[in-house]
Amino acid sequence: MNEDVPPKLVPFLRDLDEFIASEIVPLQERDDNGRFFDHRREWARTDFEAGGVARREWRELLAEARRRADRAGFLRYSLPAELGGRDGSNEDMTVIREYLAAKGLGLHNDLQDESSVVGNFPVVQVLLRFGTPEQKQEHVEDAITGRRTVAFGLTEPDHGSDATWLETRAVRLGGDWVINGAKRWNSGLPEATHDLIFARTSGEDGDAKGITAFLVPTNSPGFEVPFVWWTFNMPSDHAEVRLTDVRVPDSAIVGEEGAGLALAQHFVHENRIRQAASSLGAGAYCVAESVRYARERVTFGQALARRQAIQWPLAELHTEAAMIRALVRRTAIRLDEKPDGKTGATALSAEVSMCNYRANRFVCEAADRAMQVHGGLGYSRHTPFEHIYRHHRRYRITEGSEEIQLRRVAQHLFGFTSAGKR
Repeated sequence: MNEDVPPKLVPFLRDLDEFIASEIVPLQERDDNGRFFDHRREWARTDFEAGGVARREWRELLAEARRRADRAGFLRYSLPAELGGRDGSNEDMTVIREYLAAKGLGLHNDLQDESSVVGNFPVVQVLLRFGTPEQKQEHVEDAITGRRTVAFGLTEPDHGSDATWLETRAVRLGGDWVINGAKRWNSGLPEATHDLIFARTSGEDGDAKGITAFLVPTNSPGFEVPFVWWTFNMPSDHAEVRLTDVRVPDSAIVGEEGAGLALAQHFVHENRIRQAASSLGAGAYCVAESVRYARERVTFGQALARRQAIQWPLAELHTEAAMIRALVRRTAIRLDEKPDGKTGATALSAEVSMCNYRANRFVCEAADRAMQVHGGLGYSRHTPFEHIYRHHRRYRITEGSEEIQLRRVAQHLFGFTSAGKR
């Protein structure tokens, strides 16, 4: 077990390894389920004729793995004890997500679908913090078990990271709200039962206040998913959404009216630190596999591992992994301390951004280097590196682009954090 694992998590990870070996690996090896992870993975997972969405068989396999993990007491680790969880901290989750990703591709932790035997549950965390008692009662348990799924609709066709300029509008009409607008790269669709839609309800373009979050049933009249976007890694779960006179009651508002960006920020900050840990783990896997292969591969009478052209790039990546790990762990601990009395996210946003953009860049560099070290095998789909690269390359854009993360770091570095200063 990795010496960087905190002692308190060693028994948990040992039990988790035993569960994966006894329950998840046999499930992955049954009924040709290996096709979802070997060279056939993209074709086995994707229903190309249905527009590029995930095949039913693939979704059912992931659901069965999560059910087994829930029965064994692992799935809800990060959730409060009253929901069957273990009150897992951000620090715990960064360690666990790195650990699982470092095992490589497998049913235990399929990052492309954010499906893991230890669930992340970012939307559940939002509902727990901001939802009404009725919303929690209606949605939380079903969201954990998968009976309901909640997508996340913030980005728009003309607005990506500039979330204060949303063109989607919601206006009161009678006792309801009527929503009109469009969303792009809407995560979690088209399978989701509900969509967390962010819309301007007051204020002017560019105002942080006046944006409200609505929990919208996807079967609402006027809610349309015209298509999903075909992406670098398939299947896709990023949809185009149109909202035409979609009516929802006042009870659909999550959090305070006009304060929806607080939800979005809570979602992305805790999700970004955990996603950075996953990228770190996947990159570390690429380095470890390259070292193993270089020791075994003999060219011109010597193992590749004897050649400095192979050694030095991997040594640099190994060093970077150690530095990123220290930053991720420290930032996660500070998020858990919540120094601002709320989420801790505002004071630590620059550090979260540093973790995120560096870890996501690292995994892309590590996957690319692994392809190079493995030569023709690395270029083939018979090794996992092209899949890792194609999946994690998205996070240099979708979790807040690399440029936005750097901008946030620069704002704090130069003191440009006041409203209106850019």
